[in-house]
Amino acid sequence: MAALSTAALGMVAAMALPAVADDQPTREQLVGDCASGEGKCTFNDPKLDKAYLGDFHQVSNSLFNCTTSDASQSMGWSDTVGSTDSAGVSVTAGGKIAGLIDLSVTATYSHTWTSSHAENSSLNMTVKPGEVGWISRAQVMQKVSGTWQTHYDSPKWGHYFWFVPDTVTGPAPNGTDGANNAVIVKTRKMTTAEKNSCSSEGKSGKAFVVRR
Repeated sequence: MAALSTAALGMVAAMALPAVADDQPTREQLVGDCASGEGKCTFNDPKLDKAYLGDFHQVSNSLFNCTTSDASQSMGWSDTVGSTDSAGVSVTAGGKIAGLIDLSVTATYSHTWTSSHAENSSLNMTVKPGEVGWISRAQVMQKVSGTWQTHYDSPKWGHYFWFVPDTVTGPAPNGTDGANNAVIVKTRKMTTAEKNSCSSEGKSGKAFVVRR
Protein backbone atom coordinates (compact mmCIF):
# COMPACT_ATOMS: atom_id res chain seq x y z
CA MET A 1 0.00 0.00 0.00
CA ALA A 2 2.84 2.38 0.88
CA ALA A 3 4.55 1.67 -2.42
CA LEU A 4 1.32 2.21 -4.33
CA SER A 5 0.71 5.52 -2.58
CA THR A 6 4.23 6.67 -3.40
CA ALA A 7 3.76 5.78 -7.06
CA ALA A 8 0.43 7.56 -7.18
CA LEU A 9 1.92 10.69 -5.63
CA GLY A 10 4.70 10.53 -8.19
CA MET A 11 2.19 10.51 -11.03
CA VAL A 12 0.35 13.51 -9.58
CA ALA A 13 3.63 15.34 -9.18
CA ALA A 14 4.47 14.62 -12.79
CA MET A 15 1.33 16.44 -13.84
CA ALA A 16 1.53 19.32 -11.40
CA LEU A 17 5.19 20.31 -11.32
CA PRO A 18 6.81 22.38 -14.08
CA ALA A 19 9.57 20.64 -15.98
CA VAL A 20 12.45 22.78 -14.73
CA ALA A 21 14.76 20.41 -12.84
CA ASP A 22 17.26 18.05 -14.45
CA ASP A 23 15.22 15.03 -13.34
CA GLN A 24 12.00 16.40 -14.84
CA PRO A 25 11.28 15.74 -18.54
CA THR A 26 10.23 18.51 -20.87
CA ARG A 27 6.97 18.29 -22.73
CA GLU A 28 8.90 17.81 -25.99
CA GLN A 29 10.83 14.85 -24.52
CA LEU A 30 7.66 13.08 -23.38
CA VAL A 31 5.80 13.58 -26.65
CA GLY A 32 8.98 12.61 -28.50
CA ASP A 33 9.04 9.30 -26.61
CA CYS A 34 5.41 8.79 -27.61
CA ALA A 35 6.28 9.40 -31.25
CA SER A 36 9.32 7.08 -31.19
CA GLY A 37 7.55 4.31 -29.28
CA GLU A 38 10.01 4.38 -26.38
CA GLY A 39 7.07 5.32 -24.17
CA LYS A 40 3.82 3.37 -24.34
CA CYS A 41 1.40 6.23 -24.80
CA THR A 42 -2.29 6.97 -24.87
CA PHE A 43 -4.10 10.24 -25.49
CA ASN A 44 -6.64 10.39 -22.68
CA ASP A 45 -9.96 12.25 -22.30
CA PRO A 46 -10.04 14.02 -25.69
CA LYS A 47 -12.27 17.08 -25.87
CA LEU A 48 -13.22 18.60 -29.21
CA ASP A 49 -13.79 22.36 -29.33
CA LYS A 50 -16.32 23.91 -31.68
CA ALA A 51 -15.08 23.98 -35.27
CA TYR A 52 -14.23 27.34 -36.86
CA LEU A 53 -13.07 28.71 -40.19
CA GLY A 54 -9.31 29.12 -40.28
CA ASP A 55 -7.33 31.94 -41.86
CA PHE A 56 -7.37 32.54 -45.60
CA HIS A 57 -4.09 31.74 -47.35
CA GLN A 58 -2.93 31.83 -50.98
CA VAL A 59 -3.36 28.53 -52.80
CA SER A 60 -2.68 29.49 -56.43
CA ASN A 61 -0.19 31.31 -58.60
CA SER A 62 -0.65 35.07 -59.08
CA LEU A 63 -2.05 36.71 -62.22
CA PHE A 64 -0.55 40.13 -63.05
CA ASN A 65 -2.51 42.33 -65.43
CA CYS A 66 -0.33 44.80 -67.35
CA THR A 67 -3.07 45.48 -69.93
CA THR A 68 -5.64 48.25 -70.10
CA SER A 69 -8.63 45.91 -69.86
CA ASP A 70 -9.83 43.15 -67.56
CA ALA A 71 -7.88 39.89 -67.74
CA SER A 72 -9.81 36.65 -67.17
CA GLN A 73 -8.30 33.22 -66.71
CA SER A 74 -9.03 29.82 -65.19
CA MET A 75 -6.49 29.25 -62.42
CA GLY A 76 -5.76 25.93 -60.78
CA TRP A 77 -5.18 25.75 -57.04
CA SER A 78 -4.09 23.18 -54.48
CA ASP A 79 -4.03 23.22 -50.70
CA THR A 80 -2.77 20.93 -47.96
CA VAL A 81 -3.58 21.81 -44.35
CA GLY A 82 -1.87 19.96 -41.53
CA SER A 83 -2.05 19.84 -37.73
CA THR A 84 0.10 21.43 -35.04
CA ASP A 85 0.33 20.79 -31.31
CA SER A 86 0.35 23.30 -28.46
CA ALA A 87 4.05 24.01 -29.05
CA GLY A 88 3.48 24.72 -32.73
CA VAL A 89 5.11 21.44 -33.80
CA SER A 90 3.69 19.70 -36.86
CA VAL A 91 1.71 16.52 -36.21
CA THR A 92 2.73 14.38 -39.18
CA ALA A 93 -0.03 12.67 -41.12
CA GLY A 94 0.25 8.92 -40.74
CA GLY A 95 2.63 9.21 -37.78
CA LYS A 96 2.28 7.52 -34.42
CA ILE A 97 1.08 10.69 -32.65
CA ALA A 98 -1.66 11.27 -35.23
CA GLY A 99 -2.71 7.63 -34.95
CA LEU A 100 -2.99 7.75 -31.15
CA ILE A 101 -5.12 10.91 -31.27
CA ASP A 102 -7.36 9.40 -33.95
CA LEU A 103 -7.77 6.23 -31.90
CA SER A 104 -8.80 8.21 -28.83
CA VAL A 105 -11.18 10.56 -30.66
CA THR A 106 -12.80 7.67 -32.54
CA ALA A 107 -13.40 5.77 -29.30
CA THR A 108 -14.92 8.82 -27.61
CA TYR A 109 -16.86 10.49 -30.41
CA SER A 110 -17.42 7.58 -32.83
CA HIS A 111 -15.86 9.39 -35.76
CA THR A 112 -12.33 9.62 -37.07
CA TRP A 113 -9.89 12.48 -36.65
CA THR A 114 -7.45 13.37 -39.44
CA SER A 115 -4.22 15.28 -39.10
CA SER A 116 -4.10 16.50 -42.71
CA HIS A 117 -6.45 17.51 -45.50
CA ALA A 118 -5.52 18.00 -49.18
CA GLU A 119 -7.73 19.48 -51.88
CA ASN A 120 -7.34 20.92 -55.36
CA SER A 121 -9.53 22.41 -58.08
CA SER A 122 -9.68 25.41 -60.42
CA LEU A 123 -11.54 28.71 -60.44
CA ASN A 124 -12.20 31.41 -63.02
CA MET A 125 -10.76 34.75 -62.00
CA THR A 126 -10.88 38.28 -63.41
CA VAL A 127 -8.20 40.85 -62.64
CA LYS A 128 -8.57 44.54 -63.44
CA PRO A 129 -5.83 46.54 -65.19
CA GLY A 130 -2.87 47.32 -62.94
CA GLU A 131 -3.85 44.70 -60.37
CA VAL A 132 -2.68 41.30 -59.17
CA GLY A 133 -5.07 38.43 -58.46
CA TRP A 134 -4.81 35.04 -56.78
CA ILE A 135 -6.98 32.40 -55.15
CA SER A 136 -7.18 32.06 -51.38
CA ARG A 137 -8.73 29.30 -49.32
CA ALA A 138 -9.75 28.86 -45.67
CA GLN A 139 -10.11 25.42 -44.07
CA VAL A 140 -12.51 24.42 -41.32
CA MET A 141 -10.33 23.79 -38.24
CA GLN A 142 -10.90 22.22 -34.84
CA LYS A 143 -8.93 21.89 -31.61
CA VAL A 144 -8.74 18.64 -29.67
CA SER A 145 -7.39 18.75 -26.11
CA GLY A 146 -6.30 15.82 -24.00
CA THR A 147 -3.55 14.40 -21.79
CA TRP A 148 -0.71 12.20 -22.95
CA GLN A 149 -0.07 9.28 -20.60
CA THR A 150 3.40 7.85 -21.07
CA HIS A 151 4.29 4.46 -19.55
CA TYR A 152 7.87 3.19 -19.45
CA ASP A 153 8.97 -0.41 -18.88
CA SER A 154 11.55 0.85 -16.39
CA PRO A 155 11.52 4.15 -14.51
CA LYS A 156 12.56 7.19 -16.52
CA TRP A 157 13.13 10.49 -14.72
CA GLY A 158 12.24 8.54 -11.60
CA HIS A 159 8.77 7.31 -12.62
CA TYR A 160 7.07 4.65 -14.73
CA PHE A 161 4.27 7.05 -15.69
CA TRP A 162 4.30 10.66 -16.83
CA PHE A 163 1.41 12.86 -17.93
CA VAL A 164 1.44 15.95 -20.15
CA PRO A 165 -1.53 18.02 -21.40
CA ASP A 166 -1.68 18.89 -25.08
CA THR A 167 -3.92 20.66 -27.58
CA VAL A 168 -3.74 19.83 -31.27
CA THR A 169 -5.27 22.04 -33.96
CA GLY A 170 -6.08 20.38 -37.25
CA PRO A 171 -8.47 20.29 -40.21
CA ALA A 172 -12.06 19.21 -39.69
CA PRO A 173 -14.54 17.90 -42.28
CA ASN A 174 -16.40 20.54 -44.24
CA GLY A 175 -19.66 21.43 -42.52
CA THR A 176 -18.52 20.51 -39.01
CA ASP A 177 -20.54 22.53 -36.47
CA GLY A 178 -21.98 24.54 -39.36
CA ALA A 179 -18.58 25.87 -40.52
CA ASN A 180 -17.76 25.55 -44.22
CA ASN A 181 -14.54 25.72 -46.21
CA ALA A 182 -14.21 28.81 -48.42
CA VAL A 183 -12.40 29.54 -51.69
CA ILE A 184 -12.27 33.13 -52.98
CA VAL A 185 -10.48 35.29 -55.54
CA LYS A 186 -8.47 38.11 -54.02
CA THR A 187 -6.91 41.08 -55.79
CA ARG A 188 -4.75 44.07 -54.97
CA LYS A 189 -3.24 46.98 -56.84
CA MET A 190 0.28 46.51 -58.16
CA THR A 191 3.08 48.17 -56.25
CA THR A 192 5.06 50.93 -57.98
CA ALA A 193 7.90 48.49 -58.62
CA GLU A 194 5.50 45.95 -60.14
CA LYS A 195 3.96 48.59 -62.41
CA ASN A 196 7.42 49.66 -63.56
CA SER A 197 8.32 46.05 -64.33
CA CYS A 198 5.40 45.85 -66.77
CA SER A 199 7.22 48.15 -69.18
CA SER A 200 10.82 47.53 -68.23
CA GLU A 201 10.56 43.79 -68.74
CA GLY A 202 8.57 43.97 -71.96
CA LYS A 203 5.30 42.87 -70.37
CA SER A 204 3.29 45.94 -71.29
CA GLY A 205 -0.09 45.02 -72.73
CA LYS A 206 0.12 41.49 -71.37
CA ALA A 207 -1.27 39.44 -68.50
CA PHE A 208 1.18 36.96 -67.02
CA VAL A 209 1.35 34.39 -64.23
CA VAL A 210 3.93 34.32 -61.46
CA ARG A 211 4.35 31.10 -59.51
CA ARG A 212 3.75 31.30 -55.79
